[in-house]
Amino acid sequence: MKLRHVGITVTDVEESLKFYRDILGFKVARIMDESGEHVDNFSALKGVHVKTVKLKDETNGMIELLQYHSHPRTAEENDITHIGCSHFALTVRNLDSILDSIRENGYAINSVPQYSPDGKVKLTFCKDPDGALIELVEEIE
Repeated sequence: MKLRHVGITVTDVEESLKFYRDILGFKVARIMDESGEHVDNFSALKGVHVKTVKLKDETNGMIELLQYHSHPRTAEENDITHIGCSHFALTVRNLDSILDSIRENGYAINSVPQYSPDGKVKLTFCKDPDGALIELVEEIE
């Protein structure tokens, strides 16, 4: 078994692409507008129309952005104690540079980077345009 992808529902797929593609460096693998009986069935909704964007990292790890045009919601404020998927983690090469880009583009960072007690990683959390928590981890060699 292996993890296929992480799905992230967003309010504005173009804004989220600026974050995940332009700042974090994911590459667009596929963009689709999806609707029909099959989508209604597996989503347990009726009349679904969703734009999906599959993004890959350099190891082919994938995230999927989903913007539901037919069932729009607003982003709710989540914190790390949220029940369900509280966050996902990305290993990055140059945490400080990425954090500079995140700040320059007006996105939130939880704290200055922290070192793990064993000194093997430097990390912090940030939020995407809809407030999803992302742990950014730089491995220290």
